[in-house]
Amino acid sequence: MPAPPLAAGPLPFVGELAALFAAGVVVAYLCYRVRLVPIAGFLLAGVVIGPEALGLVRDVELVAQLAEVGVIILLFSIGVEFSLAQMARLARPIFLGGGLQVALTIGAVTGGLLLLDVGVGPAVFTGFLVSLSSTAIVLKVLGERAETDTPVGRVVLAMILFQDLVIVVMVLLIPALAGEGGSALDVAWALGKAALVIAAVLVGARRVVPALLERVAETRRTELFLLAVAAVCLGTAWAVSLAGVSLAIGAFLAGLLVSESDYAEHALSEILPLQTLFTAAFFLSVGMLLDPAFLWANLGLVAAVAAVVLVAKAAVAAFSARLLGSPLGVALAVGLALAQIGEFSFVLALAGADVGLLPGGVASGDQILIAVTVVLMLATPGLVALGPRLSALGRRVETAAGVGGAGGPNGGGGAGHGHGVDLQDHTVVVGYGLAGRRLARVLGESGIPYAVSDLNPRSLREAHADGAVTVYGDASREPILRGLGVERAKLLVVAINDGDATRRITAVARHLNPTLQILARTRFVADVEPLTRAGADVVVPEEMETTVRLFTHVLGAYLVPRDEIERQAALVRQDDYGVLRGSIQEAHLMVLQGLDEEGLHTRAVAVRDGAPAAGRTLAELRLRQDHGLTVMAVRRGRETVGSPAGEFRVEPGDRLVMVGSADQFAHSADLFRAPPPDGPPRPAPLAAEGGAGA
Repeated sequence: MPAPPLAAGPLPFVGELAALFAAGVVVAYLCYRVRLVPIAGFLLAGVVIGPEALGLVRDVELVAQLAEVGVIILLFSIGVEFSLAQMARLARPIFLGGGLQVALTIGAVTGGLLLLDVGVGPAVFTGFLVSLSSTAIVLKVLGERAETDTPVGRVVLAMILFQDLVIVVMVLLIPALAGEGGSALDVAWALGKAALVIAAVLVGARRVVPALLERVAETRRTELFLLAVAAVCLGTAWAVSLAGVSLAIGAFLAGLLVSESDYAEHALSEILPLQTLFTAAFFLSVGMLLDPAFLWANLGLVAAVAAVVLVAKAAVAAFSARLLGSPLGVALAVGLALAQIGEFSFVLALAGADVGLLPGGVASGDQILIAVTVVLMLATPGLVALGPRLSALGRRVETAAGVGGAGGPNGGGGAGHGHGVDLQDHTVVVGYGLAGRRLARVLGESGIPYAVSDLNPRSLREAHADGAVTVYGDASREPILRGLGVERAKLLVVAINDGDATRRITAVARHLNPTLQILARTRFVADVEPLTRAGADVVVPEEMETTVRLFTHVLGAYLVPRDEIERQAALVRQDDYGVLRGSIQEAHLMVLQGLDEEGLHTRAVAVRDGAPAAGRTLAELRLRQDHGLTVMAVRRGRETVGSPAGEFRVEPGDRLVMVGSADQFAHSADLFRAPPPDGPPRPAPLAAEGGAGA
């Protein structure tokens, strides 16, 4: 009788997986310490632990499969952040811009190799390989920089989507390039079948997926919701792959379907931990393919080929973006973002090897391809980081030449989630129970902009019917808070009954927006101190309010005058709240005063211990010069310093009363962001000289 699965010996690949993810943890930590982009670190770690170096991981096929899952999840999350309407507006950049980029790159590479006496088949095949860019690394870097939905990000995404689509054609043409057949009719049939399957998925599932997610969300079971999201992602990807389309395109389509529901932000927050895990495996797997000995022996050749590929791809992509109408700076940034060779080139290389095609038509072509790919991937984060500078340079050049820049295809646009709220200086209300409803009613009647989040679909439907801007999801997840616009918000009110969730929401929101005023509701006085440590400014314990209400009713029964009852209640609140919160209540009352334009743009920002602002003078902080913020007053304990001078030194516990726009407060966030409990402070750059800080 065979032994049950749990009684079997240890799985042979567990040790290698342990080594893989242990290397990922070490690399991510070291990158954090030296401020290196983690993606570059993962690539280097893959080289070190791979079979050609230390050999800690030898099952490259297993890691490659994990990496493919990572690409699927990454494309799914990108799809969730877009919508079908946005993709319809990108049709021209996808097919015209992407088509030009691929065709011109293939033509340039083919022409150059023909001049070097390489055969037509291998030359065109090499053009296929070089024309593809890295979906995983480019979209990951843009996502980390919040540039996916910028003019540069939209054009880059469009061209990459076309590359992923055209892979179907390239795979079908490889046998023909090797002289082994493959008719035009076969290619047309394959493309037609793929188009039909994609259309069927979009039309059939556009109504099915939102309804399915709504039914699952009503259960309020997060594990069930995650399973449903995974089923939609992988199921759609698999269905589309049956027609020969890449799994990545299928996953992107699945994300678009989810984006049409009211649960897009929550789906994204659920899938992000998996994305982190598997995309790390992807970058490690790419690094493992490189043979360091080959790279060292052919360093000059690899460097020369990498330089040629970088210049050629950047020039072609920039030219294609320029023909789309993108400004010069945007076009240059697009070119640099797409100047590497992609992961799907490895898939094509394997298909070519099966029919005798080699990159460049040389025996060492595979290793040259891998080495150049790794080198250019390592350079990509730095190249993408040059984008904003190039955009600014391009604007100056065009201004000097008298040429206008329209902001690229589909107009301008800033970074941001496609489904997030479009508010600023607003109040975020987490929880639409009795307390949340009452608060929302007061905010609406007072003309204060607000957004509501809840995990109960029925409550959110009621909030939406009441005129509120709503976002479904767990507000302790960063994507949900970003979707609520917490980085531009003035106030956050956590009005839920879950104490642990309240603490998590408070901590995450405090990190995302150190200038935010956070009010938290809790049941017990004992929770006040933990919530205050997590970053709450005002904590209202129901236990104490119940005591106050009982106290006032007793006094009323004995006919104590109303004004005396209110005075005694104020003293009780002061004794039990003031000791715990210091001057926060006073500062908060000041923040709430005034509902005119000036009132909305005024905030009392706490300076917490370890924040870069602590211990520095206002002149050193340069709040007005660098961030556009004006310091009206400083609250220190019970003392208020009005119009402080530049030499005023800020101390932990101070509250700076400042006037500025939501974007200006968001820009200054790093100055007031306290480090994590076990982490080092993050110093903000200071000018050598400064004037008055206020």
